[in-house]
Amino acid sequence: MSTRLTLEIASNSLASALAAQAGGADRIELFDNLAEGGTTPSFATIAIARERLSIPLFVLVRPRPGDFHYNALETELMLRDIAQCRALGCDGVVIGALDVQGGVDVALCRELMQAAGPLQVTFHRAFDAARDLPVALEQVIGLGCQRVLTSGGQVSAEAGADVLAALVTQAAGRITVMAGAGLAPGNIATVARQTGCTELHASAKGLRRSAMQFQNPALRGLDPDWSQTATATVAALRQALDGAR
Repeated sequence: MSTRLTLEIASNSLASALAAQAGGADRIELFDNLAEGGTTPSFATIAIARERLSIPLFVLVRPRPGDFHYNALETELMLRDIAQCRALGCDGVVIGALDVQGGVDVALCRELMQAAGPLQVTFHRAFDAARDLPVALEQVIGLGCQRVLTSGGQVSAEAGADVLAALVTQAAGRITVMAGAGLAPGNIATVARQTGCTELHASAKGLRRSAMQFQNPALRGLDPDWSQTATATVAALRQALDGAR
């Protein structure tokens, strides 16, 4: 591969986004609630990230965990969040919605696309929950999205490598197929080579230990530790991708 491969880091906090930038990420996808698959981050998180990041900032617009079929109230939330991202100067938003039959909810997504205006749009891994991925890909292309984040409908991009390669072929340059899920320094270059994906998405998360010296033993369900992007892991991902060229 002769062209530089794009490394997008999924960042679950402002601290994670800054760590990702320090490690050599090309772009940030910012969100909250990593354990639940990601939801829209707070206004302050987006605002300060925009102030302090010099690389492109994309924000996940997802009002709740769970499935990707949304009602009118949830649609209103997403439209407001997209307007907020535009006002704060974000580079893009990450959206996705399905109908009850597992197809792309084209009507709803058109509303979201219209709200995004000049922002770039990534269709997130709602795509992987679709009934028919080749059909869903054509629907996402028809919406005008710049890229689709996918693991090929499998638990990881590595497991879905053959499907990803087929999606890249089907896309034929009309949309960027970005591989994501389960990528690490040890497999990211192989996935890039096997699939032909020129953009790769990873979380590079590490465990941050709490500095608390006192912890109430009655609160056993309250884990004081948390996940945060590790700068060293991002740097290792970047090095591995550069070696894949």
